[in-house]
Amino acid sequence: MTRTAIVTGGTRGIGAAICLKLKAAGHRVLANYAGNDAAASAFADANGIDVVKFDVGDHDACIAGLADAERLAGAPIDILINNAGITRDGMFHKMSREQWDAVIRVDLDSLYNTTRPLIEGMRERGWGRIVNISSINGQKGQMGQVNYSAAKAGVIGFTKALAQESARKGITVNCVTPGYIATEMVSAVPQNVIDGIVAGIPVGRLGEAEEIGALVAYLCSEEAAFITGSTLTANGGQYMV
Repeated sequence: MTRTAIVTGGTRGIGAAICLKLKAAGHRVLANYAGNDAAASAFADANGIDVVKFDVGDHDACIAGLADAERLAGAPIDILINNAGITRDGMFHKMSREQWDAVIRVDLDSLYNTTRPLIEGMRERGWGRIVNISSINGQKGQMGQVNYSAAKAGVIGFTKALAQESARKGITVNCVTPGYIATEMVSAVPQNVIDGIVAGIPVGRLGEAEEIGALVAYLCSEEAAFITGSTLTANGGQYMV
């Protein structure tokens, strides 16, 4: 059955791969983005996926943006992928309030901002899929990323609690925690650092965005209806829980 899906931060990296896998599964997909108009336009043109621009860290903007997305799709949104995220790294003893607030707003507050406007409709219709993208560093922590690790750990707690509330309404809520994936962000890291990261990954390589996309697409399928409240790690064995 065709459903309508929206992927936040959906025009690049992991988000783009998720969009393409959901489209391949037969869903009507919309990709949210925050600011890079050129990249969003190129993604839309290349893949036939509509894009909607709004800041996931802004509550009012999310309400308006999601309403626009549903009008554009001509159908209510039944699949929500909370993928958008940023980093503002720094050692905590030197971290500014601006660095802290920016990451918490975009990486954690955004889950309320995007999920709250959609959850009542999902409950009324008796079906929904919510997949939240956390991180390996939300599980194990990471030096220089206290803000990011805190936000991504919060994503896991959000997932578990909302899954309990929503299960009897036909809504599954799950979390995917990628390890180091070969995206533009990781590729910008110096090669010697990447080599050190790969040395600590038992499978001996970085992950591919398409691998995360495939996992998310499965969680959104009818076949995954018995999976909810789960945190699925995809990190090549780097951190096992």
